Amino acid sequence: MTKKRLCIFILVVLLGFSGFGCSSKQPSETDSQSTQTLTIGILPDVDSIPFIIAAHNGYFEEEGLKIKIEHFKSAVDRDAAFQTGNIDGVVSDILAAIFLKDSGLDVKITSKTDGLYHLIAAQNSDISQLTEIKGGTIGISKNTIIEYLTDKMLENVPEHSAEKVIIPKIPTRLEMLRNNKIDMATLPEPLASVAIDEGGKPLINSEQLGLNPGIMLFSQDAIDNKRQEIQACYRAYNRAVEYLKEEPLENYIDVLIAEAGFPETIKNTLTLPDYQKASMPEEQDFKDVLDWLRSKELTTSDYSLEELADDSLI
Repeated sequence: MTKKRLCIFILVVLLGFSGFGCSSKQPSETDSQSTQTLTIGILPDVDSIPFIIAAHNGYFEEEGLKIKIEHFKSAVDRDAAFQTGNIDGVVSDILAAIFLKDSGLDVKITSKTDGLYHLIAAQNSDISQLTEIKGGTIGISKNTIIEYLTDKMLENVPEHSAEKVIIPKIPTRLEMLRNNKIDMATLPEPLASVAIDEGGKPLINSEQLGLNPGIMLFSQDAIDNKRQEIQACYRAYNRAVEYLKEEPLENYIDVLIAEAGFPETIKNTLTLPDYQKASMPEEQDFKDVLDWLRSKELTTSDYSLEELADDSLI
């Protein structure tokens, strides 16, 4: 072989090995972890809308995340699925976080969510303002964010003596209100707007009182094993918040009806909160909930927000 041909041969071999080295890629920890599916449990309320929009607009997929969104009709069903490990995280509230921690489940508050709740009087009731609720019945779900907010809404109504009627499933509570089987109900949006559109009389809402106990909750197991998935989830969530701030409601209302199971009637009535990108709840919000639980002897714990929170994922 001539010297010239030998040089060409060596050059070709070297280029071949160089190309092979560039094209071969060992799977990294990130690549391996990104194949895991993150499962989130939600309720039919406006806190969950950013997740619905993020899924519909493909934000989760664009962030490299496979996500499964499970829909629940009541907080009881949601928390049962969470406790059995069937879901990684839930759109939840501070009360549930404390209850789950008390039960021995290792959970962490990873952000707050944006919700809106109304106390509404039935169309045919004699109640049109808070001072007239004496002796009336209020549909709630017991020992949940609904009962906490109801008590807070009635805190400054002297001697109201309203009777609480336990109706855990939100759609059932709405149905009983519209059929005048209860005098009042505390409902989250969007079903609160449905009730108002059908003649229900709004008495007070959580925004007027500056109350926001809604949170995102993940198990410690999910945080340990799916940290990158949760971080990707929050990136998609924040993109959905940007979209909700910029787009008029009519551009995505049909998505909420089709994919979140919201009723058709919300097209002309839905009221949305001012969505914020993922951030942590306030210490005072946490303390107020804990004080309420302790006053009702529902917990003896004295947690701080720091003990139950992990702010490293947002």
